[in-house]
Amino acid sequence: MLITLPFPDYRSNLKLKQYQGKRWIFDPIRTQWMVLQPEELVRQLVVQYLLSEKGFNQNRIALERGLTVNGLAKRCDILIYNQAMNPFLLVECKAPSVKITQEVFRQIAIYNLPLNVPFLLVTNGVDTYCCEMDYDQRTFKFLAAIPDYPSSF
Repeated sequence: MLITLPFPDYRSNLKLKQYQGKRWIFDPIRTQWMVLQPEELVRQLVVQYLLSEKGFNQNRIALERGLTVNGLAKRCDILIYNQAMNPFLLVECKAPSVKITQEVFRQIAIYNLPLNVPFLLVTNGVDTYCCEMDYDQRTFKFLAAIPDYPSSF
């Protein structure tokens, strides 16, 4: 189920600058300036949405977190932890020019192998999909919206 998110509404929350011939965007989670690439813009818009709209805790958001999958080092785009510091939501961001395909879902599923998060989200800033995992039944269901940050666990 396709979710439409108001990412353009959050562009005014972004800090941008021009330096040494490049455009930069400030990352409030990593507290550093990042080169403004299309995927980074999507990542920062997702962060702004999750903080502003969904009430997620900034201190529970990890960006480009390293993880090991089948002995290989990988990096997930966004990983949200609940209040108990258990993984809650895994997000895979793509540039707007990259279509959300089965391969993108395969990628996030692989990243999720060591995590077993309850919710997966994929977005290119245009198309967004979120699903809830059921590990007991080995199924998932697409959601009409991104879940709110859990108030307690």
